Amino acid sequence: MESLQNALQKLRVAAGRFMLGRNGMDQLNYALLWGYLIVCLARALALALTRSALVGWAFDILTYIVLVVMAFRILSRNLPKRQAENLRWLDWWGRTKRITDGAIKRHRDKEHKYYTCKQCGTVCRVPTGKGNIIITCPKCGAKIQAKT
Repeated sequence: MESLQNALQKLRVAAGRFMLGRNGMDQLNYALLWGYLIVCLARALALALTRSALVGWAFDILTYIVLVVMAFRILSRNLPKRQAENLRWLDWWGRTKRITDGAIKRHRDKEHKYYTCKQCGTVCRVPTGKGNIIITCPKCGAKIQAKT
Protein backbone atom coordinates (compact mmCIF):
# COMPACT_ATOMS: atom_id res chain seq x y z
CA MET A 1 0.00 0.00 0.00
CA GLU A 2 2.84 2.38 0.83
CA SER A 3 4.54 1.70 -2.48
CA LEU A 4 1.34 2.70 -4.31
CA GLN A 5 1.14 5.92 -2.28
CA ASN A 6 4.81 6.65 -3.02
CA ALA A 7 4.25 6.04 -6.72
CA LEU A 8 1.21 8.35 -6.74
CA GLN A 9 3.18 11.01 -4.82
CA LYS A 10 6.03 10.80 -7.37
CA LEU A 11 3.52 11.05 -10.21
CA ARG A 12 1.89 14.11 -8.61
CA VAL A 13 5.28 15.80 -8.17
CA ALA A 14 6.27 15.00 -11.77
CA ALA A 15 2.99 16.41 -13.10
CA GLY A 16 3.45 19.55 -11.01
CA ARG A 17 7.00 19.96 -12.31
CA PHE A 18 5.77 19.49 -15.88
CA MET A 19 3.10 22.17 -15.47
CA LEU A 20 5.50 24.77 -14.01
CA GLY A 21 5.47 27.86 -16.22
CA ARG A 22 2.45 26.68 -18.20
CA ASN A 23 -0.96 28.33 -18.40
CA GLY A 24 -3.16 25.60 -16.92
CA MET A 25 -6.91 26.06 -16.53
CA ASP A 26 -8.33 29.57 -16.49
CA GLN A 27 -11.83 31.00 -16.98
CA LEU A 28 -11.64 30.82 -20.78
CA ASN A 29 -10.66 27.15 -20.62
CA TYR A 30 -13.59 26.47 -18.29
CA ALA A 31 -15.89 28.19 -20.80
CA LEU A 32 -14.37 26.06 -23.58
CA LEU A 33 -14.98 22.97 -21.44
CA TRP A 34 -18.64 23.94 -21.04
CA GLY A 35 -18.81 24.59 -24.79
CA TYR A 36 -17.35 21.14 -25.41
CA LEU A 37 -19.99 19.52 -23.19
CA ILE A 38 -22.78 21.45 -24.91
CA VAL A 39 -21.50 20.43 -28.36
CA CYS A 40 -21.35 16.78 -27.21
CA LEU A 41 -24.97 16.96 -26.04
CA ALA A 42 -26.01 18.69 -29.27
CA ARG A 43 -24.22 15.96 -31.25
CA ALA A 44 -26.10 13.22 -29.40
CA LEU A 45 -29.41 15.02 -29.94
CA ALA A 46 -28.70 15.71 -33.62
CA LEU A 47 -27.68 12.10 -34.26
CA ALA A 48 -30.81 10.84 -32.51
CA LEU A 49 -33.00 13.09 -34.65
CA THR A 50 -31.28 12.88 -38.04
CA ARG A 51 -29.24 9.66 -37.98
CA SER A 52 -26.93 11.30 -40.51
CA ALA A 53 -23.25 10.39 -40.58
CA LEU A 54 -22.43 13.81 -42.05
CA VAL A 55 -23.97 15.56 -39.04
CA GLY A 56 -21.99 13.28 -36.71
CA TRP A 57 -18.73 14.06 -38.53
CA ALA A 58 -19.39 17.80 -38.38
CA PHE A 59 -19.97 17.67 -34.64
CA ASP A 60 -16.93 15.40 -34.20
CA ILE A 61 -14.72 17.91 -36.01
CA LEU A 62 -16.11 20.72 -33.86
CA THR A 63 -15.46 18.81 -30.63
CA TYR A 64 -11.90 17.95 -31.71
CA ILE A 65 -11.21 21.61 -32.52
CA VAL A 66 -12.42 22.68 -29.08
CA LEU A 67 -10.30 19.97 -27.40
CA VAL A 68 -7.18 20.96 -29.35
CA VAL A 69 -7.66 24.65 -28.46
CA MET A 70 -8.13 23.73 -24.80
CA ALA A 71 -5.04 21.51 -24.74
CA PHE A 72 -2.99 24.20 -26.50
CA ARG A 73 -4.07 26.85 -24.00
CA ILE A 74 -3.47 24.57 -20.98
CA LEU A 75 0.04 23.55 -22.07
CA SER A 76 1.10 26.92 -23.47
CA ARG A 77 4.16 28.60 -21.99
CA ASN A 78 3.31 31.98 -23.54
CA LEU A 79 1.64 33.25 -20.38
CA PRO A 80 1.21 36.94 -21.34
CA LYS A 81 -0.65 36.02 -24.51
CA ARG A 82 -2.90 33.47 -22.75
CA GLN A 83 -3.60 35.94 -19.94
CA ALA A 84 -4.51 38.62 -22.50
CA GLU A 85 -6.91 36.17 -24.20
CA ASN A 86 -8.46 35.34 -20.84
CA LEU A 87 -8.79 39.03 -19.98
CA ARG A 88 -10.58 39.73 -23.28
CA TRP A 89 -12.89 36.79 -22.59
CA LEU A 90 -13.68 38.05 -19.06
CA ASP A 91 -14.32 41.56 -20.40
CA TRP A 92 -16.71 40.28 -23.08
CA TRP A 93 -18.45 37.87 -20.68
CA GLY A 94 -18.86 40.57 -18.02
CA ARG A 95 -20.41 43.01 -20.51
CA THR A 96 -22.75 40.32 -21.86
CA LYS A 97 -23.80 39.27 -18.37
CA ARG A 98 -24.47 42.89 -17.28
CA ILE A 99 -26.56 43.55 -20.41
CA THR A 100 -28.67 40.41 -20.04
CA ASP A 101 -29.11 40.86 -16.28
CA GLY A 102 -30.25 44.45 -16.82
CA ALA A 103 -32.67 43.40 -19.57
CA ILE A 104 -34.16 40.71 -17.33
CA LYS A 105 -34.62 43.18 -14.46
CA ARG A 106 -36.21 45.76 -16.77
CA HIS A 107 -38.57 43.13 -18.20
CA ARG A 108 -39.71 42.09 -14.72
CA ASP A 109 -40.31 45.69 -13.59
CA LYS A 110 -44.00 46.30 -14.41
CA GLU A 111 -44.21 49.65 -12.60
CA HIS A 112 -41.76 51.48 -14.89
CA LYS A 113 -40.97 51.88 -18.57
CA TYR A 114 -37.41 52.18 -19.81
CA TYR A 115 -36.26 54.37 -22.68
CA THR A 116 -32.80 54.65 -24.16
CA CYS A 117 -31.43 58.07 -25.05
CA LYS A 118 -30.57 58.17 -28.75
CA GLN A 119 -27.66 60.57 -28.19
CA CYS A 120 -25.71 59.04 -25.30
CA GLY A 121 -27.27 55.58 -24.81
CA THR A 122 -28.32 56.19 -21.19
CA VAL A 123 -31.30 54.11 -20.02
CA CYS A 124 -33.99 56.37 -18.51
CA ARG A 125 -36.66 54.94 -16.18
CA VAL A 126 -40.12 56.53 -15.92
CA PRO A 127 -43.30 55.39 -14.14
CA THR A 128 -46.04 53.79 -16.23
CA GLY A 129 -49.51 55.26 -16.69
CA LYS A 130 -48.53 58.93 -17.06
CA GLY A 131 -49.61 59.27 -20.71
CA ASN A 132 -47.52 61.21 -23.26
CA ILE A 133 -44.50 62.76 -21.54
CA ILE A 134 -41.20 64.38 -22.45
CA ILE A 135 -38.22 62.76 -20.74
CA THR A 136 -35.06 64.78 -20.23
CA CYS A 137 -31.94 62.61 -20.28
CA PRO A 138 -30.09 63.12 -16.98
CA LYS A 139 -26.71 62.63 -18.63
CA CYS A 140 -26.80 64.74 -21.80
CA GLY A 141 -30.03 66.76 -21.44
CA ALA A 142 -31.64 65.45 -24.66
CA LYS A 143 -35.43 65.37 -24.85
CA ILE A 144 -37.27 62.09 -25.47
CA GLN A 145 -40.97 62.14 -26.24
CA ALA A 146 -42.60 58.91 -25.08
CA LYS A 147 -45.88 57.35 -24.07
CA THR A 148 -46.01 55.56 -20.76
